[in-house]
Amino acid sequence: MCLFLCFPYFKILSIVSFPYYFHLRNGYNILWQLRIILQRFRIRRSSKSVINSMLRDPSQIPDGVLANQVYQCIVNDCCYGPLVDCIKHAIGHEHEILLRDLLLEKNLSFLDEDQLRAKGYDKTPDFILQVPVAVEGHIIHWIESKASFGDECSHHAYLHDQFWSYWNRFGPGLVIYWYGFIQELDCNRERGILLKASFPTDIVTLCHSIA
Repeated sequence: MCLFLCFPYFKILSIVSFPYYFHLRNGYNILWQLRIILQRFRIRRSSKSVINSMLRDPSQIPDGVLANQVYQCIVNDCCYGPLVDCIKHAIGHEHEILLRDLLLEKNLSFLDEDQLRAKGYDKTPDFILQVPVAVEGHIIHWIESKASFGDECSHHAYLHDQFWSYWNRFGPGLVIYWYGFIQELDCNRERGILLKASFPTDIVTLCHSIA
């Protein structure tokens, strides 16, 4: 439980109604609610960037009690917030390194995201294969690593924001959900987006298959 609930900040109680705390107690997005509290408590005129900066570093909040309780909320929030973002980023980076090592192990030539951005691409997958391969009979030009479980909500968001853009620019590709995915979501194979839960073992190159 967030410590903010154990030690309610009484100055805020005069601003925010009781039902607000009831919602917070029932697991609503704590970070989003903290943002509202900061906007209402003496910081109404602060810009979004200032509020975000305070959430990243609560010591910037003028009121010490509020700063401490916001900090404790962030530390104890297991779903959102700067600390969770850092953990997600670290896990994602770890799996990108794993994918890079597997590509090198299979002697597959590729360009990574940094190399592609240096060439002027603004939206890129993690790896572009310089020589396309085939996986389960499907041609693959790019591979995207996702260190998460592919649920319906997140996958459809990725399709809209990332995968179809990659497909438009680079052709068909492969998405690896390292923590699995809902099998029914793998329904765009014929359109050019293949889903896997691990690095494929049946890669076919122009010359031979890689086992």
